[in-house]
Amino acid sequence: MDEAHPAIRFNVAAAAIAIALILAAAAATLLAMGRPPICTCGHVALWHGAIDAGNSQHLLDWYSPSHVIHGFLFYAAGWLLLRRVPLRFRLLIAVAIEAGWELVENSPMVIDRYRTATMALGYTGDSVLNSLSDIACMMIGFAIARRLPPWVTIALAIAFELVTLAVIRDNLTLNIVMLLWPVDAIRQWQAG
Repeated sequence: MDEAHPAIRFNVAAAAIAIALILAAAAATLLAMGRPPICTCGHVALWHGAIDAGNSQHLLDWYSPSHVIHGFLFYAAGWLLLRRVPLRFRLLIAVAIEAGWELVENSPMVIDRYRTATMALGYTGDSVLNSLSDIACMMIGFAIARRLPPWVTIALAIAFELVTLAVIRDNLTLNIVMLLWPVDAIRQWQAG
């Protein structure tokens, strides 16, 4: 149910405006951080499936499913912790967190960490377009989790993890493990 919490009166239009402002602020901040607006290759691709310097530069790539899973997780956390808060406000919180992550992920400290601790040896960070697409993927995941039974959402998350693991030897779970506590055996396996 999307019943209004007494302390939070937030209509759909206000939520949409707030989300648009978060996206604009994230884009402006990423540009100010020196992130390129689009791929430095000069074009925009809907899908970039190669594991090379084009990763995180176009609209969608093999890491897009991990952002969909972020949406699943944010929906679940909101459902568990903020059930009485309107759904649109829970989405707004999720967008703010995901936008914040995009800023942190593209900081020199985290980019360097990815290069040294994960399989992303040549990683240079995301283009602004890719970061905004990642946030959109999270919102899609949030919407999917809202509509589907929990078991289907969990099955989709597992499928996304297994497919990306099989295709690129990486996924959200390994990304987190390798970012926080790198394991040499995993890094060697990922390198092929």
